[in-house]
Amino acid sequence: MSRPEQPSRRSVLAAAVATAMAGETALAVAATGTSAAAPPAAGGRPRTSPARLVDYHAWTTRIDWLSGTARGTHAVAGDRPGLRMTRAVGTTDYTDPHTGTTATWEYATWTGPVHRLAVPATEAVVSWNAHTPAGTWLQVELRGTYSDGTDTPWYVMGRWAAGDQDIKRTSVDGQGDGRSTVQTDTLSVDDPAFGPRLVSYRLRLTLHRRPGTTLTPTVWRIGVMGSDVPDRFTVPASAPGLAHELPVPRYSQEVHAGRYPEYDNGGEAWCSPTSSQMVVEYWGGRLTPEQLSWVDPSFSDPQICHAARHTYDHQYAGCGNWPFNVAYAATFQGLQGLVTRLGSLTDVETLIAAGIPVITSQSFLESELTGAGYGTAGHLMTVVGFTADGDVVANDPASPDNEAVRRVYRRREFENIWLRTKRYDANGRVRSGTGGICYLIFPARPAPGQQRALQRLGIR
Repeated sequence: MSRPEQPSRRSVLAAAVATAMAGETALAVAATGTSAAAPPAAGGRPRTSPARLVDYHAWTTRIDWLSGTARGTHAVAGDRPGLRMTRAVGTTDYTDPHTGTTATWEYATWTGPVHRLAVPATEAVVSWNAHTPAGTWLQVELRGTYSDGTDTPWYVMGRWAAGDQDIKRTSVDGQGDGRSTVQTDTLSVDDPAFGPRLVSYRLRLTLHRRPGTTLTPTVWRIGVMGSDVPDRFTVPASAPGLAHELPVPRYSQEVHAGRYPEYDNGGEAWCSPTSSQMVVEYWGGRLTPEQLSWVDPSFSDPQICHAARHTYDHQYAGCGNWPFNVAYAATFQGLQGLVTRLGSLTDVETLIAAGIPVITSQSFLESELTGAGYGTAGHLMTVVGFTADGDVVANDPASPDNEAVRRVYRRREFENIWLRTKRYDANGRVRSGTGGICYLIFPARPAPGQQRALQRLGIR
């Protein structure tokens, strides 16, 4: 969590204020593009349904992996199909910018087919699930095509390993072509009001290993969330649905304040890994004493320290990199995760009813969320249910202790602070909002009801 006086790292869209008020009346829809029926136009004729705002597409099956262009990689069948390295197609010297160490690595690549976005996008976020044994790592790149037919460069969306002994997990700053920019984990069109949008993209995976070994990363899922959420300070209200609450473990980030400065010092900086760890443990993910042996034995809830270390982005200098959090969750056996946007709390109710909690990202003033007791420029919490009145039951890690983590927030307030893309800070300046960003962490083999809920939201 960031303090309210600090600018959000997602401020790219803040310049597009001119279109903000027009966007306030736009309807939010789920990733499937479905919504309640639009009111009739004059003469009783129905209005056209609103356009889809979000396109999430993933590669997860052996057929998916075979659809790409492989150089030294091959598709693996089985219960969890994936992509692996079979032979090196070259070597590269990589100098880690965070250690200064240069090492030689063998590599192989997979380049995915072109995916045409169902919605011309102003933003894109890539997320992935992989296994990287010691001595391996991977690089994820995206190349987009604009609506005028020209291409972006190949943008690095992450250099990632589950551990931190071979390379330091990192995003890459300073990437842009004058029309789009990579901000940590998000590719954003610089001028969403008047500039070209992204109409399609390709992905490229580069798998690395130490020379002379047979080691390999295995990638099980890679997906992209492209979106064109309109600029808006307020969003339409959704009607309450079924009341239900999931038994998600409760952990406070605040009890860790001052711990491990090398991983951003605990406390308010650890909302994302704390939320991720809550959901991992809800699904049965557990860390062994050996995995936790590096943590000071006097620290409570050492698994939160572990999650912070293993989600830490050394370039961003924090634990809030969205794809790094879901990639961490997927290192636990039997779990997968992704980053997407949802269109309303109705979408969240669909997932909660199927047993899937939702980690949401939002920013707000203290006065905008009754009962929170704080304001923030960016904070993650976990929606675990809804009351009979439709209010949100959240595990909010910005709580003084574990017992205080369960909160009930007013539905209308919560929905607005989460789904809006524009807000005012304490000084009256326009800042950006996340537009419904969330992490979904769920079983690698979802139950039928879970599959149906995910498919309703355009996720497979």
